[in-house]
Amino acid sequence: MFTINPFAELSASIPVYAMQAYIVVMVLFVIGGTVLDMLHKKSAQYFFENAKKAEKSAKRSVSGGEKASLAISTLTSEVLTSSEFNNQKRRISHLLTMYGFILFAAMTAMMIFAYPTAATPTPGIIPFLWHVGALMLCFGGYWFWFAIRVDVNSEGKLWYKLDRADLFIVSLLMTCTFALIWSILQSAGATGLSILAFCLFILSSTVLFVGVYFSKFAHMFFKPAAAYQKKITKADGSRENLPDDYDLSDPAVQERFPDIPQYMGENPPNMGLGIKRESPNHY
Repeated sequence: MFTINPFAELSASIPVYAMQAYIVVMVLFVIGGTVLDMLHKKSAQYFFENAKKAEKSAKRSVSGGEKASLAISTLTSEVLTSSEFNNQKRRISHLLTMYGFILFAAMTAMMIFAYPTAATPTPGIIPFLWHVGALMLCFGGYWFWFAIRVDVNSEGKLWYKLDRADLFIVSLLMTCTFALIWSILQSAGATGLSILAFCLFILSSTVLFVGVYFSKFAHMFFKPAAAYQKKITKADGSRENLPDDYDLSDPAVQERFPDIPQYMGENPPNMGLGIKRESPNHY
């Protein structure tokens, strides 16, 4: 089962061009939904306006080499390893879901466009990775839904309570779940049930990609750019127009802000981790 291309088997009843056209249309929906989301929320406008504002308060210019280094750092840290998650369980769940989706989507496109029929035998590694990607996504997604999302320390939501923000994760989970069920039933020769599972697979994937405008899908494209811009503001000293990080025991700082010694003494103590002193146990 894991080395069989389920789409090649499907080509006997559904034309290849129809499957390929569906993929193209879904890609167009993702692009269109992302653009509409950016226009509606004005996220791109905010991003560029904020960047221009930061440039005016910059204390030093950032060289091209430094910008490239920060871009690589953003790619390897925030994008590839999701280092912004302090909760390691949430981070692992997110990585499994993300890389599972990338594998699943890439192998789907490869099987449909490069090996769409039984006449062009599919290398076993491609459907194997397709199944592995779907399993990774289901493991990470269901772990988040049933263990992390309902954890008071993290989200504190009942597993059966849905809202619009859940459209992305639910449709994503249903897409891979029904894809796996369809593949299993097709391999087992259960024609009627496999057709039902395939229809549910297509329905959930359509909701996933058509609903980009209404879900958190578009956020994934803006997030890396925002993380990169934040690093630029730290490098050029603009600090997103936030106050400087002062050493409160510095005499020059105390002279500039005379109320520091008055309220905190000549040698103010290290204030510590503050809100990060302990994990959030009081949701």
